[in-house]
Amino acid sequence: MSVYGPVVKIHPVVLASICDSYERRNEGASRCIGTLLGTVDKHSIEVTNCFSVPHNESEDEVAVDMEFAKNMYELHKRVSPTEVIIGWYATGFDITEHSVLIHEYYSREATNPIHLTMDTALQSSKMSIRAYVSAQMGVPGKTVGVMFTPLTVKYVYFDTERIGVDLLQRTRVLPSRTKGLTSDLSQVGGSAARVQDMLTTMLAYIDDVLSGKVAADNSVGRFLMDLVNKVPTISAEDFENMLNSNINDLLMVTYLSNLTQAQIALNEKLVLL
Repeated sequence: MSVYGPVVKIHPVVLASICDSYERRNEGASRCIGTLLGTVDKHSIEVTNCFSVPHNESEDEVAVDMEFAKNMYELHKRVSPTEVIIGWYATGFDITEHSVLIHEYYSREATNPIHLTMDTALQSSKMSIRAYVSAQMGVPGKTVGVMFTPLTVKYVYFDTERIGVDLLQRTRVLPSRTKGLTSDLSQVGGSAARVQDMLTTMLAYIDDVLSGKVAADNSVGRFLMDLVNKVPTISAEDFENMLNSNINDLLMVTYLSNLTQAQIALNEKLVLL
C-alpha cells in the first residue's frame, strides 16, 4: 500500500509488453528495462504504453542506450502526442543500486517519475507488480540518499483491451492453454449471459433485503436507483423490433464484409495469372 502519492493505473497492454521484452532479452541479461508512457493528473498516473530500452548491466556499472530511448520517444509522439514519459520499468523483484542511477536519468525527462517493478521470474511465487516514487533523504549539506516509496497500483483497461483480457482469462481453464477468437454472435451471447447473471444476483439481493435476511445498504440502493433511471421507457414490442432491426443490420454488414474480402482475394489470384 502507498504511504502517499498518486494512484498508478496500469493497462494490460503495458504488462504484456513488459513480459514480451523480458522473453526477448539478450542472452545472459538478468533483467530488462524500459520507458513508461501515459498521462498524469492531480490524483493518478495512468500508464497506457511502454517500450524497452537496451542496456548492459554488471556488478560494477550499468550502461543505458539513452539515444535509443530519445529516438523511440520522438517516434512515439508522432502516433500518440498526448502520451508523455512518466517513468520507467524494470523486471525483477528488488530495487538495486543501478536502479538509482537509471532513475536519475528519468528524473531529467519527467517530473517526479515513477519506477515500476515486475517480477517476471516469479521469485515471490507470483508476478508481483509494484510502483514507487523516489524521495531524497539525508542530512542537508551532507551525503544524500534516495528512498523509494511504494504507491497504490490499480489495473484498468479500455473497452478494446477487455476483449483480449477476457480471452486470456478463458485460457486458464484449458489444458492446451490456447483458445481462438470467438465470433461476433458468440460474443453478443456471452455478454447477454453475463448481464443475465448480474440481474439474477441483483434480484436475489433485493429479495433478501425485502425479506429482512440482509441489512439494507443505502449506497447500493442509490446505485440501483441510478441503474433503473437509466433504463429507457420503451415497450417490449418496440424493444424487440429495434433489436431485430439492429441484428439484421449487423448481419448485413458482416455479409458484405465477407463478400468484399472474397472479391479482393479472387482479384489478387486473377492478377497473378
